[in-house]
Amino acid sequence: MVIADEGQLVQRSQKGDLGAFNALVEAYQRQVYNLCLRMLGSAAAEDAAQEAFITAYRRLDSFRGGSFRAWLLRIAANNCCDELRRQRSRPAASLEAALEAGSPADISSHSAGPEEEALRRELGRHLQQGLAVLPTEQRLAIILRDIHGLSYEELTEALGCSLGTVKSRIARARSRMREYLMARRELLPSQFRLKE
Repeated sequence: MVIADEGQLVQRSQKGDLGAFNALVEAYQRQVYNLCLRMLGSAAAEDAAQEAFITAYRRLDSFRGGSFRAWLLRIAANNCCDELRRQRSRPAASLEAALEAGSPADISSHSAGPEEEALRRELGRHLQQGLAVLPTEQRLAIILRDIHGLSYEELTEALGCSLGTVKSRIARARSRMREYLMARRELLPSQFRLKE
């Protein structure tokens, strides 16, 4: 989702209009949180998302145009990568333990019945576990493309790399996800099982 008056809100925010920045936060808070959730798991996602908005507000003067969403998601992604590095240097709890604690909240559907909701949660848990084993760069690329729907142009901006690198990361991530799910297809709900 890109908001129609994004450019005006950014300009007003750069001039110190807190209301305009709050409108940007409201427009993108779910996307930023979901990115952090998929990169870090539920334990650290809220803090990382909040930190991303604080950083964005402090660095508004460095935004030089282009896609604000891509710029903001890049800040969130950098925060997530920093947190993953911190976790590796001082492992306190595993990402898998955080994944076991709860499934991603954004996968649920209010119109689904209890059985369908349980199947969705199970599938969401398996997808999240598959994402967790991907290398950070591939995980970030596939989340931004396949979950957040960024265009390839926005991806090159958000990831700070060439179009070829972006496409390569996405292809490798999709291939690894497919391998991961194929190896566990008997654990998936029947309608989501991949055929060989």
